[in-house]
Amino acid sequence: MSDNTVTCTVKTPVALQIGDVKTDSRPGIYVIDITFPPGQTINIQEISFKNYYTAFLMVRLLRRDPKSSENAVKWVTGLQKYHLMPKPHAEGGSQDYFSIYRQQMLVEPDDVTSIRLILRQPSSVWLNFTLEDIKIRDIYFPVPQDSEKNLSSWFSSFTPVEQPPDLKEGLPDPQQVSSSIQQMWALTEVMQTNQSAARIGRFDVSLK
Repeated sequence: MSDNTVTCTVKTPVALQIGDVKTDSRPGIYVIDITFPPGQTINIQEISFKNYYTAFLMVRLLRRDPKSSENAVKWVTGLQKYHLMPKPHAEGGSQDYFSIYRQQMLVEPDDVTSIRLILRQPSSVWLNFTLEDIKIRDIYFPVPQDSEKNLSSWFSSFTPVEQPPDLKEGLPDPQQVSSSIQQMWALTEVMQTNQSAARIGRFDVSLK
């Protein structure tokens, strides 16, 4: 199977503070933005990553609005509070690999121009949390096997190009070639003579 991983830029996580900054210096939310090359949109098939002590994940999608005649873009929620750690204070799921597929999304993840991952960890047990090895895969359309067979049959239907004569065996006899040319010339003259007064409809045509 061909790898359909999309080229993208995963930006550095940005911390958002929750609660009183004076009493709790540890951020409870990180935001990771993922962008694609300018002008490129994708139809998301899968978002895969390795967790690092993130308890909940929200996925926001910046996509072209299908209802807009001006091809405007709009932020929509693709996934809401997805659990990565069943118990935020325990180790379970803290360093597991995850894959989120388009079937799990709340909206059709098509014509997406940017992705925003919102990470949450309410537990103060863990000093830091993030997502690693983030990969985005586009929808992949494999070529049906029947199409490959038809294509192969189509190519085989071509008449093979005739190979040029092998000159290693020597050139033909010049006298034989000259004699053959003279015979063809004589035959042409006879045919022209026989047709010189041919009648076509009401008109006589002379080839002289």
